Amino acid sequence: MIEFLASLFQPSTVIYDFLALVISISIIIDTPYTVLGFFFTRKFKPATKQHKYAVCIPARNEETVIGNLITSIRKQDYPSELVTIFVVADNCTDNTAKIAREMGAICYERFNDVDKTKGFALQFLFENIKKDYGIESFEGYFIFDSDNLLKEDYITRMNESFDAGEKIITSYRNTKNWTESWIASTYALHWLRSIRTRHRARSFLHLATNIQGTGFLFANEIVKDGWKYTSLTEDRALTADCVVQGYEISYNDAAVFYDEQPTSLKVALRQRLRWSKGHLLAFVESGGGLFKNIFIDKTTQKKETDKWYHYVGRSIRHRFMSFDTLAQLLPKNIINISKWIIVMLILYPCVCALNGMNVNFFSNSTHVAKFFVWAFGDWSFHLSPGIQTLFLCVLIRLWMNLWRRICNYFYNMLMAVYLFIIERKRIQKISIWKKILYCFTWPTFDIIGRYTQYLALFKKVTWKPIPHNSKITIDDIKEKEGVSK
Repeated sequence: MIEFLASLFQPSTVIYDFLALVISISIIIDTPYTVLGFFFTRKFKPATKQHKYAVCIPARNEETVIGNLITSIRKQDYPSELVTIFVVADNCTDNTAKIAREMGAICYERFNDVDKTKGFALQFLFENIKKDYGIESFEGYFIFDSDNLLKEDYITRMNESFDAGEKIITSYRNTKNWTESWIASTYALHWLRSIRTRHRARSFLHLATNIQGTGFLFANEIVKDGWKYTSLTEDRALTADCVVQGYEISYNDAAVFYDEQPTSLKVALRQRLRWSKGHLLAFVESGGGLFKNIFIDKTTQKKETDKWYHYVGRSIRHRFMSFDTLAQLLPKNIINISKWIIVMLILYPCVCALNGMNVNFFSNSTHVAKFFVWAFGDWSFHLSPGIQTLFLCVLIRLWMNLWRRICNYFYNMLMAVYLFIIERKRIQKISIWKKILYCFTWPTFDIIGRYTQYLALFKKVTWKPIPHNSKITIDDIKEKEGVSK
């Protein structure tokens, strides 16, 4: 058996190298985005027209926060007669609907204990808007979660993007409860990382960034046939579907809203597991269409006024957007762990059992590993062939993987340092000691994401609401920002 498995190692490395190449290509494009996002983002001119919008808010037992969101919408410097607030009170057992109506919102109540996701609530809301008002009655639709708060010029800024012809726009996601726990800080840094490494550069290049749950605007044509996105992560499904249809997804850096982050590790794990399952489902549902669009572009239409190079340029851009979105959906963690287990934990130890093994305890390419080699020397030795070498090889590969993860943990802390520096003017005042703590805890966000994705492969996941208890208002945030400046 050992000889047979050892004979599979060489051909498996061909597959291993191919998968590594695919993942490398999908990752390497992140570097220029990050560099470009350091310097540039797309800016929009003042709008020539004020458009009519509907604000859509799905809410489940959100009586604590729904009023603060509606208040922040009422305080916008945008004409109130052009903004209609819709709330869908989804399976609520509290006063969410009552509060929403008292504050002037149009509220629909939904009771369905089977179809529980946020996407189903939005589907129900759009069905009622279509029936009572008509989808075309509003030029654009905002989506917010009940715990959000809007800066007073938010709609004005988003209107500038919409007036410039953008059909789908996301915005700057800040955090209102930064210092409530280290868990909240990891989420806050994650949203800032998305801004700097995803949204800014892609918007500047007129490509498609990704929608992330809340704080976005789209044209009525997106939902002319209703809201179709009811999976565990409706934002990923919306993003992929729109890119398949040829839409750019832009970003407005000047439009700022505030989000409440989980403070409990238990709640965070539950939410991240749902995200992981939803991302895997989005890849299965939309990956094929995105892959096909890379090679067969049936969406880009040639206009009569087009020069040939205009049409070709648009087609190339759409194909690249499809590749780029597919690269973001690709379950890299699943692919990496699968090939590592098969090749490095099963087949490679069999080869070592037959031929022996050279071991270097600090063998990886990180700067931390190089420092240890420089400081303590090259800890290497040779294992002779034999069954003991097989088991030792497995242990050594586990150690090397752990060692690489430890090195990467400290390396990834640099992202938090970068974000605290580059976004210092927009982050609320935080003590230097908490910033240091948050830099140390930040890498756990990606660690949790990796292991919940492994678990999501085998576990059935259902949608459960995330509790929102923060009583922070937009006036509280404005006061804190004024003090920090």
